[in-house]
Amino acid sequence: MTRILIVTDAWHPQVNGVVRCLDKVGQELRTIGYDVDYLTPERFWTMPMPTYPEIRLSLASLGAIGEIIENYAPQHIHIATEGPLGLLARHYCTSHHLAFTTSYHTRFPEYVAARLPVPCEWSYAYLRWFHDAAAHTLAPTRSVVEDLKDKDFQHVVEWTRGVDSTRFAPGPKTLFQDLPGPHLVCVGRVAVEKNVEAFLKLDVPGTKIVVGDGPQKAELEAKYPDAVFVDRKQGAELTAHYQSADVFVFPSKTDTFGNVMLEAMACGLPVAAYPVMGPIDVLTDPKAGVMEDDLAIAVTKALTLKREDARAHALKYSWQVCATMFRDYLVPTLSGHEQAA
Repeated sequence: MTRILIVTDAWHPQVNGVVRCLDKVGQELRTIGYDVDYLTPERFWTMPMPTYPEIRLSLASLGAIGEIIENYAPQHIHIATEGPLGLLARHYCTSHHLAFTTSYHTRFPEYVAARLPVPCEWSYAYLRWFHDAAAHTLAPTRSVVEDLKDKDFQHVVEWTRGVDSTRFAPGPKTLFQDLPGPHLVCVGRVAVEKNVEAFLKLDVPGTKIVVGDGPQKAELEAKYPDAVFVDRKQGAELTAHYQSADVFVFPSKTDTFGNVMLEAMACGLPVAAYPVMGPIDVLTDPKAGVMEDDLAIAVTKALTLKREDARAHALKYSWQVCATMFRDYLVPTLSGHEQAA
């Protein structure tokens, strides 16, 4: 059985698009006969990331990483993140002449610049160095691919995302019945780089509902008492929040894709967003979502869209296709083959 090792600093219990994508891809690959293992922070002591304690940084050693790789002897290695585990795995692979692939999930330079006085150019220089050693760097949309190429990244290819259209599906509106409508919902991490405040500032009728946790939640909850803040939801509870809303508002200008948009549309919820990287690649059908530089206008227009059209657009995406693309981009480690022999 072909063995695939995925190295990622982002893993459970984190709830985000990176974790969801890597988990779903592994599940799909296992169903078609691959042996998939993950090298994650679960195996090591961790410490909270400065300014972002929800994210844990692994305190691993190169020796420990090397031992895990040697014991598993993968035929393919994919390094999904550029954090401590990804960096150590990259070092081990390059020093042992093992080929590998990487993926670019997050506009990390913009996230850092939003918190610290670190120029984006410095962070992009690190990312360019990190990914240029890979046979392929998988990026989530055509816009991201072109943006990275413009920044002199090499070997960048497009790798789309998926949605579980059985779990996320239309249903009755069971929530928000006592709140003035229309009901506008925003789901995701409540952090400065997600631009949630732009949603809360909108001068539009109805009730604004924020679903999620994050470092900015307490501040925004105090600043916008008319908004409704709900803790992070999963499973059927999350689906119910999508089903019960009238428009999904995606205010982020830094996301590379935005899986939550697919989840919302799969539940029949039209999307309002800015015309930026992520939405411009996902909201390609104007019947499913609206993009405007004025987010309030986008919300107003999205309220006129049909829920069945949003659902139809989401059905164009699947985790099976996502996993197949991932598999096709993998490269043999070479040394892994020799170990298996």
